[in-house]
Amino acid sequence: MEVLFLGTGAGVPAKLRNVTSIALKLLEERGSVWLFDCGEATQHQILHTTLKPRRVEKIFITHLHGDHIYGLPGFLASRSFQGGELDVTVYGPKGIQNFVETNLSVSQTYLKYPLHFVEVSEGIVFEDEQFLVEARLLEHGIASYGYRVVEKDRPGVLLVDKLKEAGIEPGPVYKKIKNGERVTLKDGNVVDGKKFTGPDIKGRVVTILGDTRFCGAAKELAEGADLLIHEATFASGEEGLAHEYFHSTTTQAAQIAKAANAKKLCLTHISSRYDREDWKMLEAEAKKIFAMTEMAHDFKEIEIPSVK
Repeated sequence: MEVLFLGTGAGVPAKLRNVTSIALKLLEERGSVWLFDCGEATQHQILHTTLKPRRVEKIFITHLHGDHIYGLPGFLASRSFQGGELDVTVYGPKGIQNFVETNLSVSQTYLKYPLHFVEVSEGIVFEDEQFLVEARLLEHGIASYGYRVVEKDRPGVLLVDKLKEAGIEPGPVYKKIKNGERVTLKDGNVVDGKKFTGPDIKGRVVTILGDTRFCGAAKELAEGADLLIHEATFASGEEGLAHEYFHSTTTQAAQIAKAANAKKLCLTHISSRYDREDWKMLEAEAKKIFAMTEMAHDFKEIEIPSVK
């Protein structure tokens, strides 16, 4: 599981930061990629990476401001031209389906793959046997959501030596045992798979927030997260300005991470008023409150290792 930042700026594209888009790479877990927001020129950013658009199976939109969605119709169209045939599901606030379908209709764009929409509200917006995604409403000028991606715990490693000691030879039965199932062997003996596997491997949690003021919902989504991605549009000391424009400062993001007992914080959605020389200062402001803070930049990657 890795996070790749495709755009980390606020409001408008800048020379050093494109507008918002984040890729959650789940290539080992499910052979796919999930996008969070798709600002203008996201597909251009992807050209500078190893990401394959056909691998994108889900797109989660936090809110409908242009710097988070203007790249979506173009990406969906190009994905079709580039061999994408598998379904894509777009999650987002009410209006996201109308926005996309209107663009595709007016431009007479035909997609070669099925496109689905889920207009989200607070609660669980997706769940399968591997992952659960929860959405909560944040505080912004329009409806803006944060997403908590929870990887479910996985069965522990198979204790092969212990199986051999018990006289259970390798074969298809090993897969069932690894899944923790009770298995009846050829000789009639019943084996409890849980006795031949190590402790469950704890699932990871990634919290990706949309634009927001300092608020309680952000803390709830970030509780115990392995990685919290929080906007930091403004520097410390600009809390009044941040509140007026429905955004957060570096120190407010750090306060959320600390209160939520997150393991790591990454700051993104940085205003273009801050140039490269300011970035270390912004990071340092947050680190005074939450030491495990990093500053995002376009094409930065963060690996989220499994918890042993």
